[in-house]
Order: sequence, then C-alpha cells, then structure tokens
Amino acid sequence: MATLKLAITGMSCDHCVRHVTKALAAVSGVTVTQVTVGHATVDYNGQPASLAAIVQAVDDAGYQARMEAA
Repeated sequence: MATLKLAITGMSCDHCVRHVTKALAAVSGVTVTQVTVGHATVDYNGQPASLAAIVQAVDDAGYQARMEAA
C-alpha cells in the first residue's frame, strides 16, 4: 500500500471533514487514515484505486484536492 497526503481546499468545518471522509472511503482500495480541515491522508493499493480516482472523489464531493509536496 502507498500513502497519499492531499491538500484540500474548500473545507471549513467538521461537516466538510465528514463529507470528504465519506467520499474517500467510497473509493475501492482506499483506507482513510486521517481527514482534517484542509488535509487528508489515505492509504491505497493502486488497483483499483489510483491517484486520479482519489482526487476525483474529492472533487465530486465539491472540494478541490491536490497532492501535498513531500
């Protein structure tokens, strides 16, 4: 499994955290490690989960996600 750290814009409250957590957990192959306002950390296996699918799930939930710089 790989770990992915995301910066997420558009989040402002605990409701946002729950919404993003639910969206990420719905992606097959993703285990949500932590979600806070503005950030998320997930573990994923690459198959069937991909970086594109993870970012798309956050975008579909109404937020904007990008990989955090290492």
